[in-house]
Amino acid sequence: MAVPIGVCSSSAFDYSQVQCLMSLSSCRNNSSSMQRSLPVATRNHYIILRDRSSSVEVFASRGNISQELESEDNAGVSCSEEDDELSHVIKFKMSDFKIHDRVSIALGERGDEVVYEATVKDPRSPLFNTRVVLRRLIGTLAKRRGRRAMEVLRRLGSRRLYHSYSMQVHGYVCSSTTEDSDSFTLVHGYHGSSSLRHWLQRSDWLPTLEATLALDEESVRKVGDDTVGGPAVSRQLRVIRLLMRDLLIGVNYLHSHGLAHTELRLENLHISPVDRHIKVGLLGNASDFHESSPDDSKLDSNMDRRKMMIAFDMRCVGFIMAKMVLRDLMDPMIFSQFKTFLSKGNNPSCLREFLISIINRNSSSGKIGFQILDRNWGAGWNLLFLLLATKPSQGISCLDALRHPFLCGPLWRVDPTMEMIRWSLGSTAVRIAEEYIYGKQQRRRIAHFIELMEMLNPHSKPRQWLELLPGKWRLLYSTGRHIGLTLRQPPARVLIGDVHLTISKLLKPEATFSIASDIGYNVIIGRDWAHDKTGTGGKLKVTCLSKLRAGRRLYIKEETLTSNFVSATQDVRDSIIEKLSSKKWRKIMPIKEYPSSLPVAKLVSSDVEMTMSLDKPLSSDIETAKNVIREVRMQIPPELFELSKIVCGTYVDSRLLLLRSVNGSALLFTRSHVNDISYKP
Repeated sequence: MAVPIGVCSSSAFDYSQVQCLMSLSSCRNNSSSMQRSLPVATRNHYIILRDRSSSVEVFASRGNISQELESEDNAGVSCSEEDDELSHVIKFKMSDFKIHDRVSIALGERGDEVVYEATVKDPRSPLFNTRVVLRRLIGTLAKRRGRRAMEVLRRLGSRRLYHSYSMQVHGYVCSSTTEDSDSFTLVHGYHGSSSLRHWLQRSDWLPTLEATLALDEESVRKVGDDTVGGPAVSRQLRVIRLLMRDLLIGVNYLHSHGLAHTELRLENLHISPVDRHIKVGLLGNASDFHESSPDDSKLDSNMDRRKMMIAFDMRCVGFIMAKMVLRDLMDPMIFSQFKTFLSKGNNPSCLREFLISIINRNSSSGKIGFQILDRNWGAGWNLLFLLLATKPSQGISCLDALRHPFLCGPLWRVDPTMEMIRWSLGSTAVRIAEEYIYGKQQRRRIAHFIELMEMLNPHSKPRQWLELLPGKWRLLYSTGRHIGLTLRQPPARVLIGDVHLTISKLLKPEATFSIASDIGYNVIIGRDWAHDKTGTGGKLKVTCLSKLRAGRRLYIKEETLTSNFVSATQDVRDSIIEKLSSKKWRKIMPIKEYPSSLPVAKLVSSDVEMTMSLDKPLSSDIETAKNVIREVRMQIPPELFELSKIVCGTYVDSRLLLLRSVNGSALLFTRSHVNDISYKP
């Protein structure tokens, strides 16, 4: 729907007024003070600006604009000597164009730019009858961006590939009078009136994009997915794969020529309805990987510069992918929390745990987004982690991203790396634990994955645990007992909230940690507890000191047992050996039999201290407090109440932790960044 921002009329509708209007409209998204009115007053002609979230167009009187621009062109041409350096592009005159009476605000982003849409009317031009965009750049910095966008073309070998995945730069309008020396007009391709941000903000964005991209056999070949229609999750995943692959091919083309884009964002991406490719924005701020100095002493710094620039571009690609999949991140408030989480130095591998707390998974966009990233054993979360890596050494290149399982459909077979296998095992274990259906089959499956994770532990030496172990971990699952409220009549009904294990490294003595178990719970009063979970909150905290030592976990073979007792984990181990003996796993792990022992990080704990708090009115009732403690001990794993029962750590990485107790049960944790552990029904 058109929103009239300003209605103007004038007999002297000159170029400066258009410049003022377009500059203000391009800043409108960044300044709340300009959202209601624009200070423009004219007569006889009018301009209407549409809201940025809708079709986003500017309507203007075409006659006076054309006369104003052509009058500048007729005043005489005075091309500077610097124009000789731009001989590889076309030099236009303003009289070569027929100016349109509408302009898309999606094409303008800066206050020092004035944008026109036009058609080339010179029959001698190779672009005759072609729709183009005239971008008038005012000021020194703006002119530098325009010239840089044309200079970059010299560095690019195949123009055909460049034009397929980037906005085409045709040339420039030769400078007019000396009064116009402070501006520079760039001529580039027209690829629709909406940026990718405007596409995603539409309510019908999915069917509209599908129709624009025309998912034909060529598109199927690109993403390796031949499914047609289907649920919204499959449809959206197919479109995202296609857009991401196009974007990565274009960015990789720039990187292969020693250039970094440095301005990749949704507003700079356009989808061409002609060739159905995503177009990377103008290269006005493209930077070279290497400095011009040939000094050998700067080779190392040039390599670091190259890695940093590639990592920056890939991080921008990660933000684009996150917004396409999780459309809730289009909200500036939510995206601000998302960026704050990363800017604090938190590991992107924990994004899923963090986003669960800020994105409503019950909303249609949030539910579909999480399902897309959870598919293929959490491959989407892994790609996001690699794209948003805080260190360049942990990141991923465009070519490796194109080969990532998330961007390859079911028709493409990708041999996973060991890191991807570990990630898949952990993600699957987390998903099973979140289902909260702990039947015999589910418990067997999750025990199966836990055993595999322990065998593939990437950090077997205790010194590798010193940096990874500290932090806040949330309990996901225990292979021990599970006792709830459904089939019992306890003296105090207690509903357990989040259970966290906080591990802090002490300065002295060496390899000593402070371990604290924080248990949030809610005491439910009344008979309608099954429907009303409100009650009195409380916390239970258990702390102890623990030393980290090297150790090994021994596996007792069944034939050595003298009794008729059959180990509960023997079937799991047999299934693991059967799995590892298959052709698929044999190439990665040549294991013929289950190992007799595995290296672990041994934990030697000291005395345990316990504190408890209970909100009013139950805080003064000693008998109720005793019943609450008994019930909490009944429901939580005993190892979290008596931390000395935790004897070793068998697996750790940036997001998951596995601990084993003295009775052999396993505790699965995920790294958490939530400070409040109190139970919220």
